[in-house]
Order: sequence, then structure tokens, then C-alpha cells
Amino acid sequence: MVTPRLDALPPEDGVWLEVDVARQVLNVWRGRECLETHPASTAAAGVGQAEGSGATPLGWHYIRAVLGAGMPPGSVFRGRRPTGEVYSPALAAEHPARDWILTRIFWLCGLERGVNRGGNVDSQRRYIYLHGTPESEPMGRPASHGCIRLRDVSLLRLGELAPPGTPVWLHT
Repeated sequence: MVTPRLDALPPEDGVWLEVDVARQVLNVWRGRECLETHPASTAAAGVGQAEGSGATPLGWHYIRAVLGAGMPPGSVFRGRRPTGEVYSPALAAEHPARDWILTRIFWLCGLERGVNRGGNVDSQRRYIYLHGTPESEPMGRPASHGCIRLRDVSLLRLGELAPPGTPVWLHT
């Protein structure tokens, strides 16, 4: 994996992701061509960089790691580890307070020192991910605890297009 350089973003011909917080969508780009758009859900607390804010951080990031490759859709993660469970309404009824992280985790790392990297604004140390959420959770409106929630089908597609090292731009 090669860490992207800020002065080379967005890439002229490579794949990169855009999270448009105002529109609540994730766009997949190749250079200047938008290939796909997926509904998303960012933080209910809005945007913000600070640790403990529960907000979605802005700026340039990259995918530091992808967790869950080969796991079935709906696989449940806690602490970035698969629990062995697969999400179902019955499981949700047993754990009504759980913040569900499903299917895949695309763990983001900030690229901008003092904005989303380092100190109390470090997106990686804040555990900011693109991750799956149950079908019962809304898309197209802010509802997460800081991460970017996506449908399983979107995450599985990103697994084909966006390996570790892929740049991700979060903006309003």
C-alpha cells in the first residue's frame, strides 16, 4: 500500500472516494469521472474533528485497512473483530442498544496534520470507518456516531474498487 500525498489529490486517473456530507452520499471516482453513487449516513452530531465529539471528520483521508474480507454480508464486528454473529432482527432484539458495525470495516486515516491527523483530531485513533449498518437504519440522513454508514451491497462493491491506500475526501 502506498500512502497518498496531499499534493497529488484527487488522483488524475486512480480511484478515489468522496463522501458528500451535505447530500449524504458516497461517490466513487476514477480521476474526474464519477463511476457510482451510494447512499450514506454520517454523524447525527454533524461534522467535527475533535476526539469525543461523535462528529464526522472532514478533509482528505485514505483507507488504512479493510477488515472482514471473505466474511458473509451482515457479519457483526465489535472492537474491529468479527464476533461470529450474523445480523438478524432476532439478534437486534437481544441487543437493542448495540451500535451495529456490519459486513466490512474500511478504517480511515487522516492525511492533514492538525485537521484529521495527530493530537485530538486523529481520525484513525477516533476509529472512523466506512462500515455496514442494518437495513432498518436510515440512509440519506445523519444518524451515526461519527462513522460513515453504508448498505452491505455498497461495502461489497467498495471491496472490489477501493483497496487500502485509496484516497477518501469528506466534505460538506
